[in-house]
Amino acid sequence: MTLVTTRPEPGAARPYAFPAVRRVSAHGGTVIAAHLPGQILASAVLLLDASAARETDGREGTATVLAKCLEEGTKKRDSAAYALALEGLGAELSPSVDWDAFRIGVSAPGPLLAGAVRLAAEAARTPKLDPADVARVRDDEVTALRMDWAQPGPRADATLRADLFSGDGRYRRPLHGDPTSVAAVTVEDVLDFHSSWMLRPGVLLVAGDLDALDLDALAEAAFEGTTGDPLTPDGPLGVPVPDRVRTLLVDRPGSVQSTLRIGHRAPERATPDYVPMTLAATVLGGAFTSRLNHLIREVKGYTYGIRGSYAMTRRSGRFEVAAGVQTAVTGPAIKDTLGEIARTQQEGVTEAELEVARSWRAGQLSVEMQTPGAIAGALASLVVHGLPDDYYVTLRREYLEATVEQVSEAAGRHLATDGLTLVVEGDGAVIRDELAEFGELSESDI
Repeated sequence: MTLVTTRPEPGAARPYAFPAVRRVSAHGGTVIAAHLPGQILASAVLLLDASAARETDGREGTATVLAKCLEEGTKKRDSAAYALALEGLGAELSPSVDWDAFRIGVSAPGPLLAGAVRLAAEAARTPKLDPADVARVRDDEVTALRMDWAQPGPRADATLRADLFSGDGRYRRPLHGDPTSVAAVTVEDVLDFHSSWMLRPGVLLVAGDLDALDLDALAEAAFEGTTGDPLTPDGPLGVPVPDRVRTLLVDRPGSVQSTLRIGHRAPERATPDYVPMTLAATVLGGAFTSRLNHLIREVKGYTYGIRGSYAMTRRSGRFEVAAGVQTAVTGPAIKDTLGEIARTQQEGVTEAELEVARSWRAGQLSVEMQTPGAIAGALASLVVHGLPDDYYVTLRREYLEATVEQVSEAAGRHLATDGLTLVVEGDGAVIRDELAEFGELSESDI
């Protein structure tokens, strides 16, 4: 066995070219396609403005229940017949929902993609939504959420979100709802959500060998029978950051670890500072070699891992550090974490750190863009965030060319050390007193 005492140096980023993008307007909708010459498998995503942000207050999780009902059959076929139709095309359906959109993804061999898109559109526009099926899917989701919420993390996540987005309606609640809100979802809620948001044409995203695909036929398959105009996206929520640090305790009696969620609001995904912000966060906490992971995991041994990153949607963003630490070192772990955030905000990054971050980010981008499904997902980002068609070509170059000055300035502008919210989920009887030193302390009711 060989003991390696020094970390390997980053290698040169491998060349990569994002595929050429084509746009076609036909049959009342828009197709945005990426050309992958010689690719046998093709992917398509029907992108609809039916995100979780469209849900009714108190019924958070409605869109998630609907997404999971789409494979329960359509008005034309029951669930077994629908599954057989997909299987006959070698296709796979992948419905999902996030803060920005409702996505119905489908993959199939290129010559069969039009049929697969037609099945995806059938599920999206005319799902069966049998009351018994909807109730069963909802109840299964409630059970899954209850199991998830019994573990450390989800309550802390929900507490941080509720504090950061307290004045922003739907955004203050978890993306997929919680056990209580999902249990309150009725069949009528699901039907109303579908009729309100799922019948517009939307956008079809395609990744495959375009020489072998008929984009007009794909548009017809995706948009036939749809009505209504595309919705105008709502504007950014803004970046309100308080002028003091707040600490919230999520009491978990008897817990042997404390779950940390530390964060503040940040700009939306389309911010011009996206690249330097991302690189600054990579240096701070976004990679295994980051400052936080080195200090909190390797030097102090407080945790198995700690991450710091920006998460950005069409309308908002947030900076967050997440970790689980031993209960006995909760206070020291928080203090050291805040110290590293402050150091990065005040002093910026070094050239050596940035070299690793540049190489890692550019390399990750290249690795992620290797499949038709990933390319279709990248096209979705262009639509959702209003980015230009050559964005990913530019993005990789900007990662590699970012300077220490640019990244350090972004860290100084966007890390708000005086306005952080600290959420700690752990044994209140043990950690409550030491948390008071970090700011105004209150207990979460989530």
